[in-house]
Amino acid sequence: MTTTATQGSRGGPESRAPRGHASPGAALAVLPHVLRTALAWTDAHRAEFALPDDVLDPRTQVNATLKPLGELAQLCSTVRAATAPGTPEHEVAGDLVTYAWEQVAQGALLLELLRAEPFAAYPYEIYAAFAGYGLRHEGFEALARPLTATRAWAHTEQHANRQLGLINSERRVGVLTHTDAGAVLSRTWLGGLAEPWTFEGPSGYALTHTVFHLTDWGRMPDRVPEKTDAYLRTWLPAWADGCLESGQWDLTGELLAVGASLPGPPPLELLDAVWPVLADVQHATGCVPETGVPVQDPYPFIDCYHSTLVTAFAAALSLRSLRSSRSLTDGSGPSRERHTP
Repeated sequence: MTTTATQGSRGGPESRAPRGHASPGAALAVLPHVLRTALAWTDAHRAEFALPDDVLDPRTQVNATLKPLGELAQLCSTVRAATAPGTPEHEVAGDLVTYAWEQVAQGALLLELLRAEPFAAYPYEIYAAFAGYGLRHEGFEALARPLTATRAWAHTEQHANRQLGLINSERRVGVLTHTDAGAVLSRTWLGGLAEPWTFEGPSGYALTHTVFHLTDWGRMPDRVPEKTDAYLRTWLPAWADGCLESGQWDLTGELLAVGASLPGPPPLELLDAVWPVLADVQHATGCVPETGVPVQDPYPFIDCYHSTLVTAFAAALSLRSLRSSRSLTDGSGPSRERHTP
């Protein structure tokens, strides 16, 4: 999926707003319901995230077992950080992180994975999602500490945005990062300010995760460099428009999360134009399909769990950003909080 830029009066590309009229306040009108129902669906299907008894068997598919559970922990921990204590969304998100921690036996299962694959990144990254939330396992960190200090760990060959994920995981665990994040960012599609018309599915997911790793999943927007911020604000509307046109709902949600992770005021026109569309796509049960024409029948778990989690994640970040911006402009509260602990 590639978006097409329109031509400006000088013959150069210029951004265009997502299809449809962006009514001021349209995002705030739908976001509470979108967040609440997406979390309710996730909570009702928590058993689907349970790890199988043979999860440590080398033949077990990581992408169908540990990956969904790690995503549950990561995205729900961010939802909890972005929502107000005492609200139902805050409590449900926290319960889901606790459930995920129980599934990995309070970190003991991740220690076994690390012993079996000491230089694989995924056990460390899953653990870091919990560590960033305050859940720790002494044995895991005792083994990981010398491993992450080796030359082999520092020189594992990875795509640049994946390396940023490892750097962010190291920050969360609290160890010295193996390389400079800025140097790695410059090697990414986003950091290189790639021609915007080359945006497609793979580059889209690469750029969203570059932002997530850079900002610690929306917690630290100030880590986004000024030129990257300007580039994203210019082109997110066109890319979101392309995703809406082609029914890429999962990627649409990730782009909305990126927009809500930028420093300074939120991109109001983007959020107001796109969130009502995604709200209409959301199933009555709260789930959101990854792609395609929405249907009334229930979706299989594997076809909607990630996009539903992403929708909840993006909705929580968008609500935080919009409410903080509104309190700033009407003088009813402090300036936008850049770092959510």
